[in-house]
Amino acid sequence: MENAVTADALTDKGGRYKRVMLKISGEALMGDQGFGLHPPTVERIAREIQSVHDLGVEICLVIGGGNIFRGLQGSAQGMERTTADYMGMLATVMNALAMQGALESLGVYTRVISAITMNEVAEPYIRRRAIRHLEKKRVCIFAAGTGNPYFTTDTAATLRASEMDCEAIFKGTKVDGVYDKDPAKHADAKRYETVTYDEVLAQHLAVMDASAIALARENKLPIMVFSLDEPGGFKSILDGTGTYTTVVE
Repeated sequence: MENAVTADALTDKGGRYKRVMLKISGEALMGDQGFGLHPPTVERIAREIQSVHDLGVEICLVIGGGNIFRGLQGSAQGMERTTADYMGMLATVMNALAMQGALESLGVYTRVISAITMNEVAEPYIRRRAIRHLEKKRVCIFAAGTGNPYFTTDTAATLRASEMDCEAIFKGTKVDGVYDKDPAKHADAKRYETVTYDEVLAQHLAVMDASAIALARENKLPIMVFSLDEPGGFKSILDGTGTYTTVVE
């Protein structure tokens, strides 16, 4: 089956999408390091975002915090879960600020919008203000998850995508789509061209957590899973030449 988005369905100004959500993990920012931020990697990803922004596409961005602190890991080591989750939210703010710096060094105006109030470094989340930033072609980086413990940044990305009226969620990973098994461990792993939300949930496919998938299904938000390590991977989906998996109804 062909991908749901074909070259014929795209225009010459950034594809059929006017506004999209890009979700990437915190681990994507650490490059080959085992921890923290790797500035050349942050800059490379910023250039990927710039290439799509230059097409006129309005971009929302959510970055995880697992390269600095992951709430579930802290909880597993005996830390109280709510405190651990709040620490993870603060890690996402650090990543958001790093990406803001990289994007603005390329001339792409951004706003970091935090679900936890910290006026000195980020704007508070106000939906109508965020939409106005997007209309002015600023990249909106949504930080601190939903502002609540027990919710992942996958869920935060799906929630913000719904609130911002995004037309699709682009999930950047280390592989070029959704597979029936881990392609790093199984040579016979099969990549799906398209897969339904229900199949993702029933087969426990590693796309997003169940809450995020359920929310995307409810709001009919397609999810494009692609490799963030592939140069031009984000932009190539918009011109119909990329390799990716579409999660649809």
